[in-house]
Amino acid sequence: MKMKWKKRKSLKGDNSLSLVMNNLKKAELLVASLLIVLAVFFFVAAYLDWIDFGAVIGSYRFNHWLVWIGALYIAFAVPVYSILKRRFASAIGRLLGFHMFGNLTAFILISIHFSSQISRPAAFYPDLGTGLALFLSMVLLVATGFSQRFGIVKVSKPQTKRLIHVGFALSFYLVIGIHILHGLGFL
Repeated sequence: MKMKWKKRKSLKGDNSLSLVMNNLKKAELLVASLLIVLAVFFFVAAYLDWIDFGAVIGSYRFNHWLVWIGALYIAFAVPVYSILKRRFASAIGRLLGFHMFGNLTAFILISIHFSSQISRPAAFYPDLGTGLALFLSMVLLVATGFSQRFGIVKVSKPQTKRLIHVGFALSFYLVIGIHILHGLGFL
């Protein structure tokens, strides 16, 4: 009889741990959703000129500084996350938060830049080729990251979602390299 009681007690402990983890995931979903709402707000605000991100700081506009900060963060933080999650598997929860919320913040900065670019007057409208591809790859990265983290889309094999997310990350790196070379006039 005592053995059954101990098993029940440990199961109860597991259930409370499961409840805590479920609440944590709900809180993460709420914060991540709020960051997406902020990205949409800033995108619309920049596009409609409610907020002007075009002030010149140094030799570049403020929205260019924002996109460089966001892109550099992603360029360095994603590989660091990939390495650290393999080295310190016990800290995967904290690392995932760093990865998820940091990249969503970078997405906000990139959204501001893209919106500022597409809201320019026709006489000064930019060539959107690589910029559009880059922004679409970011949107797909955010969507697949959400799907992977919060199980929004059910897939028979979890590896499929991971493969798609990693594929979009690789396309992001490829396109950002081409975008930078194009912006500097090398292509």
